[in-house]
Parts: sequence; structure tokens; C-alpha cells
Amino acid sequence: MKISTRILGKNVILVPYKEHHVSKYHEWMKSKELQYLTSSEPLTLEEEYAMQKSWHDAEDKCTFIVLDKAAFEKDKNEIESMIGDTNLFFNDVKYPHTAEAEIMIAEPIARGRRMGWEAMILMLRYGIEELKVKQFCVKIAMDNERSINMFKKLGFIEEGVMFSRKLPWRKKFRMSG
Repeated sequence: MKISTRILGKNVILVPYKEHHVSKYHEWMKSKELQYLTSSEPLTLEEEYAMQKSWHDAEDKCTFIVLDKAAFEKDKNEIESMIGDTNLFFNDVKYPHTAEAEIMIAEPIARGRRMGWEAMILMLRYGIEELKVKQFCVKIAMDNERSINMFKKLGFIEEGVMFSRKLPWRKKFRMSG
């Protein structure tokens, strides 16, 4: 989705995922832990650039990079301030105002500091106010208790369990906006 908006929070800034972010994002996605938690397959750097471009050009994907606001305000360097990403995917044709929400805090130093919580709230609000989302869903690895607890606290209700040969078992949660 072609977005030019920056979303400012108290501790994070959401910026559109652009080409200059890809190299650091690619380094994150070499992590087996992050691949498991995000149900992602490792990509080459060239594939990662193609993925970023396709996400930028697609009308059904909204992706922001999460910056540590304090780090960014020190030197205005987006790449050094990157801590994760957050997405909304509009992939349910039966329910056009439904978005699948995702959050990844890739930098271990940023975890447990409620930055993912704040980034997700900003993204959900953006989805409701700007993209007219009426309902959100999330799919979380069965053993990712931290994410499960966060989304439950945000008001998501467990809807079921998903099974797939390719992906680890997932719990599915839904919330109306």
C-alpha cells in the first residue's frame, strides 16, 4: 500500500516500509526464532527487495517499520532506530473490511518494553480511522504466550486453532473495531 504517513507514538514511530529498510529487515529474517514466530521462509536479499516492492505496490497490504522513538530522536537515523514491523493484510475477500494484524519486535533489546503493544495499538487505530477496518484477526503460534497475552489484553477473543503442514499450529483471534 502506498503510504506516506508517519505515525508518532509516545515511545515508537511507525514509518512506511521502504527500500532503504530492506537490508536490516533481511538480517532480522535470518533468525530461526523470527522465522518460526512469523511463519516466514528465509528469502535471499533480492527476494526481500522484491517482497518489499510488492507490499508497497499492493492495495491489500499495509506495512510499517517500527522505530524506537528515543533512538531516532538522538540521530534521526531510521535504520539504526528500527526495532520491528507491523502489518495489516486485507486477504479475506468474503469480509473486505477485515484485516489480519501482525506485529514483530525483532530487536531483543526492545522486547518486554511495551513497544510492540504501543505499535500494535497505533496500527489498529490507523486501520480503523484511515482504512475503515471493521474487524481484525491475528494468527499466533500456539506457544507464543507473550503475543497471545498481548492480544487478549487488547480485546481479541480466541476463535479457534488452525492446522497446516507448512506452518506451526496457530491460534486464531478476532476483534471488532
